[in-house]
Amino acid sequence: MGKLKIECLQRKVKLKNLAKAVYTVLGQRENLKAELVFETGADMTDLNRTARGVNSVTDVLSFPSLDGIKGEILRREKCNTELDGRYIFIGSIVLCDDKIRAQAEELGHSEEEERDYLVIHGLMHLME
Repeated sequence: MGKLKIECLQRKVKLKNLAKAVYTVLGQRENLKAELVFETGADMTDLNRTARGVNSVTDVLSFPSLDGIKGEILRREKCNTELDGRYIFIGSIVLCDDKIRAQAEELGHSEEEERDYLVIHGLMHLME
């Protein structure tokens, strides 16, 4: 049995339990890795404009590294892996710090809960 590793190089983020739960729901068996990046509202607007042609801030963007994998159980021999061969890289998730704060306040829950919701949302898009 493998695992899903969510790697954020900008800050320490505790996502091990979330990653384990998502991995289990997806029924995967290989080691998977996703990158997590945080951006400001202005940077997220620029990225959204470049990636999607939408000139506004958004809370989450996903950049999958694999196509056509919805519902598939990934196999290392059929996917590109990182250089060490230990993980299948499924893509990057970009979250907007400004939107996380605003939406958490608007919805009456913590920023951590909002962040976790958006990470799950982003992961689902990576696995489409």
